[in-house]
Amino acid sequence: MFFVVHSVTAAAMCQCDVKSNLRKKFERVFEGIAKAGNPTPLNQIYTELYITEGGNGELNEEHEVIQIETASRKPARPETLISCEDIFKPLPGRDRLIRTVMTKGVAGIGKTVLTQKFTLDWAEHKANQHVHFTFPFTFRELNLLRGKKLSLVELLHHFFTETKEAGISRFEQFQVVLIFDGLDECRLPLDFNNNQILTDVTESTSVDILLTNLIKGKLLPFARLWITTRPAAANQIPPQCVDMVTEVRGFTDPQKEEYFRKRFRDEEQASRIISHIKMSRSLHIMCHIPVFCWITATVLEDVLKTSEGGNLPKTLTEMYIHFLVVQSKTREMILSLGKLAFEQLEKGNLIFYEADLAECGIDIRAASVYSGMFTQIFKEERGLYQDKVFCFVHLSLQEFLAAVHVFVTFINSGVNLMSQKSTSRWSARFNKKTKLEELLQSAVENALQSPNGHLDLFLRFLLGLSLQTNQTLLQGLMTQTGSSSQTNQETVKFIKEEIRKNPSPETSINLFHCLNELNDHSLVEEIQQYLRSGSLSRLKLSPAQWSALGFILLSSEEDLDMFDVKKYSASEEVLLSGCNLSERSCAALASVLSSQSSSLRELDLSNNDLQDSGVKRLSAGLESPNCRLEALRLSGCLLTQEGCASLASALSSNPSHLRELDLSTNDLQDSGVKRLSAGLESPHCRLEALRSGFLNLLSGCLLTQEGCASLASALSSNPSHLRELDLSYNHPGDSGVKLLSAGLEDPTWRLEDLRYGETHTMSYRGLRNIVSC
Repeated sequence: MFFVVHSVTAAAMCQCDVKSNLRKKFERVFEGIAKAGNPTPLNQIYTELYITEGGNGELNEEHEVIQIETASRKPARPETLISCEDIFKPLPGRDRLIRTVMTKGVAGIGKTVLTQKFTLDWAEHKANQHVHFTFPFTFRELNLLRGKKLSLVELLHHFFTETKEAGISRFEQFQVVLIFDGLDECRLPLDFNNNQILTDVTESTSVDILLTNLIKGKLLPFARLWITTRPAAANQIPPQCVDMVTEVRGFTDPQKEEYFRKRFRDEEQASRIISHIKMSRSLHIMCHIPVFCWITATVLEDVLKTSEGGNLPKTLTEMYIHFLVVQSKTREMILSLGKLAFEQLEKGNLIFYEADLAECGIDIRAASVYSGMFTQIFKEERGLYQDKVFCFVHLSLQEFLAAVHVFVTFINSGVNLMSQKSTSRWSARFNKKTKLEELLQSAVENALQSPNGHLDLFLRFLLGLSLQTNQTLLQGLMTQTGSSSQTNQETVKFIKEEIRKNPSPETSINLFHCLNELNDHSLVEEIQQYLRSGSLSRLKLSPAQWSALGFILLSSEEDLDMFDVKKYSASEEVLLSGCNLSERSCAALASVLSSQSSSLRELDLSNNDLQDSGVKRLSAGLESPNCRLEALRLSGCLLTQEGCASLASALSSNPSHLRELDLSTNDLQDSGVKRLSAGLESPHCRLEALRSGFLNLLSGCLLTQEGCASLASALSSNPSHLRELDLSYNHPGDSGVKLLSAGLEDPTWRLEDLRYGETHTMSYRGLRNIVSC
């Protein structure tokens, strides 16, 4: 009995020691970079991240910045949001035990800070107090144990010495959470198919075998595991070993504002920065990533101090150049890091070791000088394990420095690194000595040949560096400047030609971003002029122009109140289509409606083959709190009851701004009207007119008495805002009309115009007009 009491007491004391040390470790963090600058209290700057259930553990080879831009355009849709402290709780309606959770997210999105917050909340007795021990690891740490032999107990004793001092050698009796952060940085084999089975926590083996048996549930089967990874590495863990996959989406638009208001206590300064970021679509998208928010805040804080209220950086290239200048004034270090970035980017490496740095002439002993440019993880108090692991703060920073290296090398020596090796990923079209425009054009061609957009951001930076204004900011790196207005004009012309070759919508959008980095807005202005003058209807838009139109809808600083898609024509193979709109086009339109910058008030999609699937996509955009659409026309779009259900959900959303809706000449029938009426009954519905021009809402929709009964019920809801209703060319019959007429006695009804049959007008109680046949 004494032994049991002593063990429990020792375990409790050990738990207190573990919590105390973890609290000291995680209560203050270094934003963006480690071991540089002054740490910030985690609880002071932590902003809740957008975490959702969904996806799977499969490989995603898409470029991470493209993933971020795609996520920023995703229409709002019902999702299961998960808070940090509930990461292991079963979702509502599910009883399955969650043992292993995989959390995916692109670099810098906040995965590590998320695990630190979970650990800190536990250590500070704020959450998950049923857990006895939380043991956070990073794969960077575990990489350094490659080739060593130790048991699971020895591994825990090694990293958490408090457990060794307490004499704890068995962990099965405790509720334990093991966190493994950064699977994408793992350099262990993780051979789940061939590794030996291990069940004894005291048996020594390799760290690789320990991890695979932990994840498979052979070791500590009742422990909870939390693995974080970038999407490109998720498939290293077999799907059957993961109980739930979550995704960190980063900051929503309101969370971006919250971050900057926390970072800048001065309200006026914070408001100016937030307003500036919203004006630049590229910056606003990238601020979806918490690390980029930190980069942006670092730059803008410095610019506001030194420029006395001058112009703030608008493009990604300008922002990164300023960041480079803020972080370091050392020419040699920048050039060395640029070489490292480019050579490792060619190899596909995102994590580097001392040998990699040494090959590029970087002195590891001078780490304090250049630590601001990449994250360093120092192995402290780990016995013989004193190695260091390096990576850039974010993949985009590596691509920027790689672009700096390529551009500076060309300007200083005339060597085109893009065509150095015909066996490499880079094009070998041009000779070593080439004109600047040939360098830039070869970079464009290489980016277009990349199937997954892996060179897109690198290309944007390289083109941005060709501007003399940006080169001025990099004084000291180059022996001369290397751009001219003629070069820029030729490059712009070349990019426009590539756009007009009808590439994919995603490629078109990146090329528009490229034009933006070159400060060329001619193609965008061309489309804007068409919209303002109404002359777009005289043109048959190319896919590129439709992509430009979508780009404008997402990024234009000017308000766009009305968009009548019937006036235009195009194909389905573009971001926005014309008369042949279908489901894919509706998804793009939904992203426009759910964009925070959207000011669209009126949308006419009549006589398109949208069908229910397209309207379902469109309704997701209507449900977004950012949507400001007031009038929607869907006449002749082949809708049935399923489409009505989606629209009813949108009408019930809070807030719903829709005031006018046209569903005429669709096969709604009574079942569809019944679904729609459910939305009309919602207290959030603000619909006033179920009509549009000459063709009105329910005209010709095969409505009978049953549908009239549903409408009468909806009109009796409190409050009902409906003022106008058109039932012409339907078959309500006497009984249907009687139902609606009886409802006129209801004081909650606000109906003023009712149309059915051939047009003639009569008065009836509160109705101003009844048009019947």
